[in-house]
Amino acid sequence: MSVSALSLTRALGSVSGPLQVVSLLSLVLLLLKAVQFYLRRQWLLKVFHRFPSPPSHWLCGHSLKENELQELLKRVEKFPCAYPRWMWGDNVYLIVYDPDYMKVVLGRSDPKPNDVCRFLAPWIGTGLLLLEGETWFQHRRMLTPAFHHDILKPYLGLMADSVRGMLDKWEEFVSQDSSLEILGDISLMTLDTIMKCAFSHQGSVRNDRSVTAIKNLNSMLFSRLRNVFYQNDLIYRLTREGHWNHQACQLAHQYTDAVIKERKAHLQKEGELEKVRRRRHLDFLDILLFARMENGSSLSDEDLRAEVDTFMFGGHDTTASGISWILYALASHPEHQQRCREEIQSLLGDGASITWDHLDQMPYTTMCIKEAMRLYPPVPAISRELSKPITFPDGRSLPAGMNFTSPLKSCPLVDWARSLTPPVLALVLSLQVFDPSRFALGSNQHSHAFLPFSGGSRNCIGKRFAMNELKVAVALTLLRFELSPDPSRVPCLIPEIILKPKNGIHLHLKSLT
Repeated sequence: MSVSALSLTRALGSVSGPLQVVSLLSLVLLLLKAVQFYLRRQWLLKVFHRFPSPPSHWLCGHSLKENELQELLKRVEKFPCAYPRWMWGDNVYLIVYDPDYMKVVLGRSDPKPNDVCRFLAPWIGTGLLLLEGETWFQHRRMLTPAFHHDILKPYLGLMADSVRGMLDKWEEFVSQDSSLEILGDISLMTLDTIMKCAFSHQGSVRNDRSVTAIKNLNSMLFSRLRNVFYQNDLIYRLTREGHWNHQACQLAHQYTDAVIKERKAHLQKEGELEKVRRRRHLDFLDILLFARMENGSSLSDEDLRAEVDTFMFGGHDTTASGISWILYALASHPEHQQRCREEIQSLLGDGASITWDHLDQMPYTTMCIKEAMRLYPPVPAISRELSKPITFPDGRSLPAGMNFTSPLKSCPLVDWARSLTPPVLALVLSLQVFDPSRFALGSNQHSHAFLPFSGGSRNCIGKRFAMNELKVAVALTLLRFELSPDPSRVPCLIPEIILKPKNGIHLHLKSLT
């Protein structure tokens, strides 16, 4: 053997030793992970043995389906109260659709699941939505004054101005023999409303890159939650979607930072700070800037941005979804639409002005709004991670650490007379009928069968603000237009963080002015 060949053999031998060690260690780690996975899954199967579920694959879980929301209706009939939904491997959620179960869970203070918090935090930061424990309590108490009715009253005029601006734009499409996609315009309108009411922003909001980023983050977040390969932060950042998500978060933060910077610059002008302090009512951003924790410290820039991002997300995208689906529901049920219009006309006349007192004087319209939100909840799920063991009313129990979620679209699919018996198919189908009388005064409604704003101590802090905006938007729209659906473009529901159709919401408009 030549000298060069001998040298090469020795070199390869010196390398193969470490490679063999690394390969052996990798194999051992892989086997340990496999054993860990097997033992964990067997334990979970034992934990959930009293909760029957549809057949699932040991690795892929319950495979995703295009009509997943419709599948829930079938499962409600077959599996009473709740069933475990296997996502992949040992990732499992208990899907709950019984209001008595909901009452037990929401009566506690369990945190949101870790994966939801981890994926939402880069977008909205650790604000009121994601905070836990004493820090959450302090922030909640600090922000509650921003939603006092005296603060909300002056917002009605601003809400009405934003809605009228959108309706004026819609007038341009009335003469066209085509339907109008309403969700995009409504999303801009609700963002405009948030900016005017909560941040005293002057001018209108444009559909620029920042607004588009906020829209896209919702779908990207849900995509990550449902993809097993996207769970690892490093792997996700290397994907094209992870890169887009990072860019979208940066654009959204730039938008928020600009809002805060503008307000701070205004307050730093000579005399402006004391002038704002002397105002009887402060807006949401004022309250944040002047807020003090119990130890006397003010919010950090990071906390400030987190609360602004949280309110922008909670008060813009969700409200836009709610208004859009309500208008679609009324367009699909012209008899209820006309009855709402007559009620509003008798109250507001031509709609030149709408006051705080008007909001409580449209009972039928309010019933229709609630029924539409029952069928199309803007946030279609509530999730929690059990911090301690729980026992449900029927005696079934789960240990701490289990994840729970409630698909709100199916939560009311039980007898409203509080029956705990499994609902029969006829009842399931009847509850999908648009029937506003479910919300009539005196109806025998379970307290936790209708939860569009969640429930318990962690219910939506801005629910009164949102309901006011829903009523203003619906009332002024019905005074201006007669709505009808586009039968060629029926919305296709997709389960995301915010309930939206993948093909938009298209309506035909007929001007009434």
